[in-house]
Amino acid sequence: VQLVESGGGLVQPGGSLRLSCKASGFAFSDYGISWYRQGPGQERELIAYIGTADDATSYVGSVQGRCTISRDNAQNTGYLQLDSLNAEDTAVYYCKIVIFQDSRWIDYWGQGTQVTVSS
Repeated sequence: VQLVESGGGLVQPGGSLRLSCKASGFAFSDYGISWYRQGPGQERELIAYIGTADDATSYVGSVQGRCTISRDNAQNTGYLQLDSLNAEDTAVYYCKIVIFQDSRWIDYWGQGTQVTVSS
């Protein structure tokens, strides 16, 4: 199982970014995807989730209304669109998938992608 995030970078306040989470090594379409972020000196927090279908989405916290989670099962890729970014969105963003293996649920994380919002 491998998850690789990309799409982060430096963006000005008010800007947008689309993050990607490329998955391999498992049946991607069978599992939901979560996105988390961890700001400087902060704990990692859940910000969005999408189930196996595009209409099963949920958002948490301050990203609500500024964030869209989606997936392309044909490309084994999940996406997180971030809009109206501000300095408080500066963080490392991670995707996570929970897979049932060996009779238990196991968390798999990507390496993260840095998003920096600054003028």
